[in-house]
Amino acid sequence: MPEPEPHARPDTHARPDTHARPDTHARPDTHTRPGPHTRLGPQARWTLAAVATGAFCVQWDSFALNPALPAVRDTLHGSATATPWVVSGYLLAAGSLMPVAGRLGDLYGRRRMLILGLSLFGVTSALCALAPSLPLLVAARVGQGAGGALIMPAGLALLTNACPPGHARRVMGRALGLAGLATVCGPFLGGMLARSVSWRAVFWLTVPLALAAVLCARRAAESRAPDAGHSLDAAGAVTATGALACLARWLEDTAAWGWVAGTALLGTLFVRAERRSPAPLVDLALFRNRPYVALTVAGAVANSATVALLYVIPLLLQRAQGWSGPAAGVAALAPAAALAAGGPTAGRVRPAAAVPVTALCLAAAAAALWACEHGTDTSVLLPASTGAAAALGVAGGLALTGTQAVVRRERAGEASGVTKAVMTATAGAGLALTGSATASSGGRPSLALPAAACLATAAALVLVRVRGRHRPGRRD
Repeated sequence: MPEPEPHARPDTHARPDTHARPDTHARPDTHTRPGPHTRLGPQARWTLAAVATGAFCVQWDSFALNPALPAVRDTLHGSATATPWVVSGYLLAAGSLMPVAGRLGDLYGRRRMLILGLSLFGVTSALCALAPSLPLLVAARVGQGAGGALIMPAGLALLTNACPPGHARRVMGRALGLAGLATVCGPFLGGMLARSVSWRAVFWLTVPLALAAVLCARRAAESRAPDAGHSLDAAGAVTATGALACLARWLEDTAAWGWVAGTALLGTLFVRAERRSPAPLVDLALFRNRPYVALTVAGAVANSATVALLYVIPLLLQRAQGWSGPAAGVAALAPAAALAAGGPTAGRVRPAAAVPVTALCLAAAAAALWACEHGTDTSVLLPASTGAAAALGVAGGLALTGTQAVVRRERAGEASGVTKAVMTATAGAGLALTGSATASSGGRPSLALPAAACLATAAALVLVRVRGRHRPGRRD
């Protein structure tokens, strides 16, 4: 294994700085900037390759299979009610398990958990491709989701700790940008593969990619939280996973209020367990970190609006403009490309500016979504949707790069696990809001409610920022 360069993090197992602020979620690198000649060491570059490739696989299997679902149903003779679980099972497992996955990385090593997640993802991808029946395919997809849950928080935390101080945001932005390519080409290429080869090819594609990511991750430097303790908080893990699963299920079917009761009950039990645990799954002090909470909530809203946008635009092109399905898919590549560019752009935003920039992006996205809602022809619809996607991409990227910058590196896995879990679990809210707005607009796909959610969140971020600036004793 190559030796780390002078700028790389030299010893991830060393004692934390005794002069660090006592708050475990303090902001360590807010004013640190990389030097003009700072370069990533070999281990950091291998980490970047592993995380970007793994995140690409996770995003690919989140988007590429949707156009292939009719082919899956026909081949495996599935019912109309069971087939959507091929997607829902994957997202449900990924979203609900991420807090646990992030904590496991802090406890037992982020590289180890990343390799485990990539290996699980690759194996279950092959099982998905070979599945002879719909129930077995859904089971394999749940396993894929578990692998994805390990890949994202462990990978982001590993990358944060592998980079020189002040350099992590830009590097993470690169990784998110590369992963965003799956968002760009996933639906289009997934549909093409299903039509010209087989829906099974969608899964076979990720097997060699996962293997390549494992080989890259093996060359990365290990890191873990030095004060993480030695055991997992089982009560916190069970209640957090259950609460997030109930929340995601309710957002898929907002008429099923029983899931709301389950979310409230398990959420209450989770808070009680964390207060009593000597080594909690999630330190509740994290939720007193205002920038972290603000960016996480904003990321969830941006992610939900993104899901709604990518769902509605092709439908509008086909229903309102009379485009064919393939032509609408090609046209949707422009908004998807703008969305993917958001990660690298977010990586260039200073942590101190993350909250106001996110508010500005959400306000711009709201205006663009409103223009999409009232656009009557393609000359308005495509530029507006591309602008909305660009703004939402930056806001979603800042939820990941910004939150990592406002917590201590030792707790990066825990923080990224919570943020990614919230963003993934609430992704279905975009479709729920779109469905509600569609019902009130006579069946026409509508982006009115996602636009209103973005605007309300932008206003809330401005209010939080103003109150924070005027609070006595506030430290930047």
